[in-house]
Amino acid sequence: MQTLFISSTVKSHPTWPYQEMKDTILGKKYQLSLTFIGPDRAKRLNMEYRNKDYIPNVLSFPLDETTGEIYICPEVSKKEAKNFDLTPRGYMAYLFIHGLLHLKGLPHGDTMDTLERKYVRKFNIS
Repeated sequence: MQTLFISSTVKSHPTWPYQEMKDTILGKKYQLSLTFIGPDRAKRLNMEYRNKDYIPNVLSFPLDETTGEIYICPEVSKKEAKNFDLTPRGYMAYLFIHGLLHLKGLPHGDTMDTLERKYVRKFNIS
């Protein structure tokens, strides 16, 4: 059963085993929408829902306990990738994992950092 729905408002985005990543971290029953968006929409969503006035690399919104949304801005992530020793493609996968962990309820911190490293290794992200 497909429980991940991917859309894009930008020209291209990298492919990864997003469904498997989602199933591993959130479970097979979790319904998730992943959308790749441009900087204008990312900033607008960030301002509207978080009252933050900058262009984010990733946004995650839990809708309820089994449904959520993740938005990734490839333009921002391409600029940041080198700071994380990842390719732009790899960094977008890392951001997806980061968003999944937020949907799971994890805040920033040591536990999240440890799990991010674990999943980066598991999915051979570079």
